[in-house]
Amino acid sequence: MKAVEDPTRAPGEAREPLLVRACRRERTERTPVWFMRQAGRCLAGYRALRERYGMLEMARTPELCARVTTLPVERLGVDAAVLYADIMLPLEGMGIPFRIEPSVGPIVDRPIRTRADVEAIRVIEAAEATPYLFEAIRELRRSLPARVALIGFAGAPFTLASYLVEGRPSREHVRTKAMLFGEPELWHALMARISDVLARYLRAQIEAGAQVVQLFDSWAGALAPDDYERAVLPYSRRILSSLADLGVPRIHFATGNPALVPLLARAECEVVSVDWRIPLDEAWSAAGPNVGIQGNLDPGACLAPFDVVAARARDVLRRAGGRPGHVFNLGHGVLPQTDEDTLARLVDLVRADGGA
Repeated sequence: MKAVEDPTRAPGEAREPLLVRACRRERTERTPVWFMRQAGRCLAGYRALRERYGMLEMARTPELCARVTTLPVERLGVDAAVLYADIMLPLEGMGIPFRIEPSVGPIVDRPIRTRADVEAIRVIEAAEATPYLFEAIRELRRSLPARVALIGFAGAPFTLASYLVEGRPSREHVRTKAMLFGEPELWHALMARISDVLARYLRAQIEAGAQVVQLFDSWAGALAPDDYERAVLPYSRRILSSLADLGVPRIHFATGNPALVPLLARAECEVVSVDWRIPLDEAWSAAGPNVGIQGNLDPGACLAPFDVVAARARDVLRRAGGRPGHVFNLGHGVLPQTDEDTLARLVDLVRADGGA
């Protein structure tokens, strides 16, 4: 396949990674592909490490973090390495203890419920809060192939606030919504404090070497569009806009409610990432022509025979229509039951069928 030449590039000048160029909606030689949660869960190499180390121990150890981040690049051939971390890591600098409980998820033993709780949240320099993470990023930029983009990320303010208020994962977000609806001043104070922390956190990731960043709002689909627009979007927009001067593509992701797609695009971002609950072409129409689209194969489809996976992946590519700005991904994270060979074959398929 003949590569598309970049007319703005001087002879001999190295091009930016494929993913970075696609996020900027440049016409590229093919569609880039990576998978959310690719750095763990289904890979045999990761599971072997997890028998020896805890998840947070690996995230806090730069050598182990870099190793796990690199595994899917080596095993699957994806176009990007996404930093092996947990969305709860910023809590360490905020002075909020947490733990990861197997089969449950993040646990905050002293949830945020009062004005005093919010005012006690610390806002410190990210380098002081999670120095190990930035050391891992610098090591990864030294060791990753130039063609592979390094993606940094953070949980979005609503998702992080949900964990802080509920104290653990929740389906109904009862306490979170009670604060949002019933104590709006407290809610906005909490969201502002979280946004300040996350803006510093993502900025430090970029300054350490992240070439793309993604803001994950895994729980935003629990909200009606009006409530999201009023009480959540301004804070995600504040974070993403604070990174504009760094010139790094920003991906805005939410799941669970296709009605939020036009609002996601209103945050200052280059790419909107969508789940499988809306066809990709419809999502792109809803987001508008000024952003790229990432997605959106259902992770559950990857548990089916590969002919099913292939048909669904080709449908995603067909709906993208070869337009500049498409990044192939799942609609959410890789499921632990996924066969890593299926993902490797899926990468090969996208490489072969996702040409410009």
